[in-house]
Amino acid sequence: MYYDGKNTKNYTHAGICSRRKAEEYIAQGRVKVDGKAITQPGFKVDPEQAIITVDGKPLKEEKKIYILLHKPRGYVTTMSDPQGRPIVTDLLPEIQERLFPVGRLDLDSEGALLLTNDGALANQVIHLRFEVNKTYEATVRDLPKKSDLQRLEQGIVLDGKKTWPARLRVLKKKKDVTVIEIIIHEGKKRQVRKMFQAIGHPVIRLKRTAYGRLRLENLPEGRYRFLDKIDVKKLFCKKN
Repeated sequence: MYYDGKNTKNYTHAGICSRRKAEEYIAQGRVKVDGKAITQPGFKVDPEQAIITVDGKPLKEEKKIYILLHKPRGYVTTMSDPQGRPIVTDLLPEIQERLFPVGRLDLDSEGALLLTNDGALANQVIHLRFEVNKTYEATVRDLPKKSDLQRLEQGIVLDGKKTWPARLRVLKKKKDVTVIEIIIHEGKKRQVRKMFQAIGHPVIRLKRTAYGRLRLENLPEGRYRFLDKIDVKKLFCKKN
């Protein structure tokens, strides 16, 4: 999917081809607008008003799909993996549309993962400006001090930059580990793991349980469900 302002994005949305291929089709005169062939990729057109065809077939906007997946550990959140590890889309064999994951969950993390073909919505979920909360359950070694948890809530310096404020709550205390709920709206690589590592309590297990008010709930591991409009709105609700 492409959202760079060029009308080649329309062809990728329709599932016809990649952006590079779309540019080749345009150069070959295979794309027509209102019956007239165009050969310049920068040609501006309103897809809702104009009739666009590729090889004589009308261009149709791809239906937007939103899926919540319970990602298991051992899967990577990329579209392909040079190391041959399982990818999250392997868990969607029945889905014909080309979906992509929104945000990251590293190989050893699990839980709620949004997949879609809606690039605009994906950007909103990821972009800091929209402050979409992500809720995690982090099982950490030993019991952190209250003062250390307060440091994480206020923000700490990671990789030379201070994190935004977070919300933390101790859920369970066991002999050698503690389960802590942490809510952040950033999405830096391995951020939650780095935050707890910084206070001397490394994460043993990490599970994302919600985006906004869209919760994983009892969705079985490795399974997914389609989201409706009400579900999508829950992504942007800040109160849990």
